[in-house]
Amino acid sequence: MVKENIKEYSVSEISNSIKNTLEDSFGYVRVRGEISGLQQPSSGHMYFNLKDENAVIRGIVWKSNVSRIGFRPEDGLEAVCSGKLTTGYSERYPGRSDYAIHVDSLKPSGEGALMALLEERKKKFASEGLFDEDHKKDIPFFPETIGIITSPTGAVIKDILHRLEERFPCNVLLWPVPVQGDDASELISNAVKGFNEIKNNQSIKSPDVIIIARGGGSIEDLWPFNEENVVRSVFASKIPIISAVGHETDTTLIDYVSDLRAPTPTAAAELCTPVKGELSSDLSEYQKK
Repeated sequence: MVKENIKEYSVSEISNSIKNTLEDSFGYVRVRGEISGLQQPSSGHMYFNLKDENAVIRGIVWKSNVSRIGFRPEDGLEAVCSGKLTTGYSERYPGRSDYAIHVDSLKPSGEGALMALLEERKKKFASEGLFDEDHKKDIPFFPETIGIITSPTGAVIKDILHRLEERFPCNVLLWPVPVQGDDASELISNAVKGFNEIKNNQSIKSPDVIIIARGGGSIEDLWPFNEENVVRSVFASKIPIISAVGHETDTTLIDYVSDLRAPTPTAAAELCTPVKGELSSDLSEYQKK
């Protein structure tokens, strides 16, 4: 039996109401699932389904965001998509009442997927010559100023500063960054570029060497140091860079592109400074001759 007192909507009204309710309830979301039905037509946009055993959600990556993904997704890959949950495919078709995630970020999920992606990127960068030895810069023996890119809190920065003070006190410039999370790679890349843009005629002197450091962690934790923007900014740096990411057994792509890899952050401090006491002893011996 039809109820006569139910509010009547136009198609546009009910569609807009659903859209507003959906966006107000969820807005920006992170969704994990398996990619299927991947398509990238001549428009440059990317379309796919994100599914699990019980449901499917449509995913869309607009052309302007495709380059930010940094790898080639494929059917069967488990991934985490971050973006806006909404209805309609675009401003051109705002009234469509099917819903989709407009994806800003897409990352592989799980260690197996990440390891496969890591190998793919490693081969790509190696083929471009980014890891070649003839691009490596020498680490200065007497750095006046050392730039450090790491978290401003925690054991890593304390260990580096303590070791520098023990060996050869010098000027230190800290560029604080998050060392994991969605924003980390962009901020680390910007820090490398920022140090390179310091002019020596300014009140702050450009560093003679840069240490990029963080402590150990899972492959997911260390992933920002495998991102393309970080690798390319390190390669482009005019200032020598020492990577000190994770423990000795951890390897990230920044280790291959940097000018020198240190097994630990403390070791990085040792690799770019002499021991003041030993220098004094050597100088005394030289003067006796």
